[in-house]
Amino acid sequence: MILRTGFGYDVHPLVPDRKLMIGGIEIPHSKGTKGHSDGDALIHAMVDALLGALALGNIGDYFPDTDPSYRNMKSRIFLEKTVSLIREKGFDIVNTDSTVVLEKPKIKPYISAIRKNLAAIMQIPVEHVSVKATTSEKMGFAGKEEGLACFAVVLVQKNIDQQ
Repeated sequence: MILRTGFGYDVHPLVPDRKLMIGGIEIPHSKGTKGHSDGDALIHAMVDALLGALALGNIGDYFPDTDPSYRNMKSRIFLEKTVSLIREKGFDIVNTDSTVVLEKPKIKPYISAIRKNLAAIMQIPVEHVSVKATTSEKMGFAGKEEGLACFAVVLVQKNIDQQ
C-alpha cells in the first residue's frame, strides 16, 4: 500500500463588500475574503495539501491569480479539478483534517455544512472530513480581524487497481 500525506496553508485578508466563503459555504458576515477567485482559503489550503501529497506543486501552478479566467471563480472548481488530477494519478483521498483560524464570525454553526460540502466535492464519506475552528486569541492579523488563516492535511493512497 502506498500512502502519501500533504499539507496546505492559505491566508486571505478580510474586507468589506465581499462574501465570506469557507469550505464552499457562504458565512454571513460584514466582511469577506479578498482574493482573485472567491477567496475561499479553506479550499485553497485543501488544494495545496492534495497537490503536495503527490509533489505536484501548488495552487498557483494550476490556477494562477494572473489568469483573468479565474477572476471571481468559485474555489470549489479548483478542488474538483484537483481531485480529478489526484485520481488520474491513481490515488484516492483517505481523509482530511483542517483548521480555520478566525476571530469573528464564529463558524461552529456552519462546520457540519462545510464538512458535508467538502466531502461531496472530494467524493469521500463526511466522516473522513474534519474541520475545526479556532481563534488566535486576538493576536496577529486573524486576532485583529484583518484576515483568516486555514491549515489542511490530507492522506491519500494509491488505488489498489493502480499498484
